[in-house]
Amino acid sequence: MTSMRTPSSELPIVLDHVGITRGRALLAELSLNIAAGAPTVVIGPNGAGKTTLLRLLMGLIHPTRGRITFGGIETANPHRCAIVFQRPAMLRRSTAGNITYALAAADKPRAERGTRCAELLALVGLSALARQPARKLSGGEQQRLALARALAKEPTVLLLDEPTASLDPAATKAIEDVIRNIAARGIKVVMATHDLGEARRLAGDVVLLHRGRLIEHSPALDFFAAPRTGEAKKFIAGELLI
Repeated sequence: MTSMRTPSSELPIVLDHVGITRGRALLAELSLNIAAGAPTVVIGPNGAGKTTLLRLLMGLIHPTRGRITFGGIETANPHRCAIVFQRPAMLRRSTAGNITYALAAADKPRAERGTRCAELLALVGLSALARQPARKLSGGEQQRLALARALAKEPTVLLLDEPTASLDPAATKAIEDVIRNIAARGIKVVMATHDLGEARRLAGDVVLLHRGRLIEHSPALDFFAAPRTGEAKKFIAGELLI
């Protein structure tokens, strides 16, 4: 994983008036264009629809109405997307064993798995813990291992749901460094976070959701320097969105 990827065939991801209703509106009339480049960071209060949006992009749930396309193609299950959830489950294997299992699931040739596993361990800074039982890793180390497992699929779009939630500053920095490294390799990162500081540090563009609706989508510098909506101004100021 030392070379840059060509632009993803899954991009741009275009949502056209997408709605998801499960008794109530989880997403409502959402129109959004996610393009190649620096990470797209999705923010908003609890219940805003951040996780729902990521699950939609992964094909884990489907829209009630509207249309979503990946690189101009409408599909329910994009093949070159991977997702890491907030609390990833660890297999009862070593750190390296977790990655090797993911490589096998991704149909990586057996002869290449050892080299590829070593590359992924190095990328996420876990080479020294390769033989450690995965379930004995710290929370931050497990999250980095989950990132490595997701990359075993060689995705062109990586979806991250609150990857640093409940982590201490050192573990958060380690995760953010890995995310920057991944993005620098041409993999499109779409990440949900509750942390405005993290959004400032990582985002190329920011999506603000509230009650399943798109409030604002703009380049990160513009969003934080001159938010266009009252809701965005309140959220940046730390005020509650009701």
